Amino acid sequence: MSNLETDPAEVVCDGEQPGADGPAPRELLVPRDVPLGGPRAMNVRRTLPQRRRSLIGAWCFLDHYGPQDLTGQAGMNVPRHPHTGLQTVSWLFTGEIEHRDSTGAHAVVRPGELNLMTAGSGISHSEFSTPDTTILHGAQLWVALPEAARGTSPGFEHHRPDPVCGDDWTARVFLGSLLGSTSPVATHSPLLGAEILLDDGASLALELDPGFEHGVLLDSGALRLDGEDVPVDHLAYLAPDSGRITLEGHDGGARLLLIGGEPLGEQIVMWWNFVGRSHEEIVEYRRAWQEEIGAPVGSDPLAAATRVQPPGRHVPHFGPFPPGEPDALPAPALPNARMRPRS
Repeated sequence: MSNLETDPAEVVCDGEQPGADGPAPRELLVPRDVPLGGPRAMNVRRTLPQRRRSLIGAWCFLDHYGPQDLTGQAGMNVPRHPHTGLQTVSWLFTGEIEHRDSTGAHAVVRPGELNLMTAGSGISHSEFSTPDTTILHGAQLWVALPEAARGTSPGFEHHRPDPVCGDDWTARVFLGSLLGSTSPVATHSPLLGAEILLDDGASLALELDPGFEHGVLLDSGALRLDGEDVPVDHLAYLAPDSGRITLEGHDGGARLLLIGGEPLGEQIVMWWNFVGRSHEEIVEYRRAWQEEIGAPVGSDPLAAATRVQPPGRHVPHFGPFPPGEPDALPAPALPNARMRPRS
């Protein structure tokens, strides 16, 4: 899914919590509402990135949306748009989304099924909620590719994980390993992604990988994490070496997403739908996209109006795309400040 903000913030992510003592062992990240598009746009709750924390492992972006009644609404209506240097993870709870991309992949995203798109050196795709979808509810996540993999070829993978069940809980592991279940989908850095359903009164103890940092997003219901309430739509951050945790569903149960991964250990620049390593790279990615779709390029307000191709990097190519599709989304104007680390 695209970041449809008309004035996206420039972010440099390094995974470190500001402060001399390093990252806090536990934090509660509060979502912010972001309207995607115009007045009838779909609203999302964004918990990554934000000032308090920009990365959890290589996870760099998390939008949580719905349940939204699409009666009389546009729903998800995202024409062709570009990505670089990342993977998109689509996970639905309700509804269906039609996906097309420039690798030729054409798939329908359904609840309980992973759709993972690797942008790598450059990809473009579109996403539209299907005509028979009346309620849309899910999450869109991005994974930053490490330096060694960010120039990889674009691709698309689909996986329907088998549920792992206990007496009063169910888990679907779509990336990595948990509870004896391992996803066959390969990743470019060690990752974990799982949906967990807890019945009312359920208690599930998990041994976390000590080398991972983790996030627990409460989608719906009531959840206690080690005895502490996690508000709905909030993301609880757990630093590495968190050890054993206990998840408890109460007041009707809970549905949550558990994500994790080894700290990326690299600094990334993220703007609009691009992940790069410098201001100059983002400028070049935007220029390449605008030229490819025949949109005005303009110039970087902070540099001479010349092409700036970062040393050792190729110019991305985002096509081809099937004919007859809606017009592609042009990129927003570049910011009037260099993309630099936040203090």
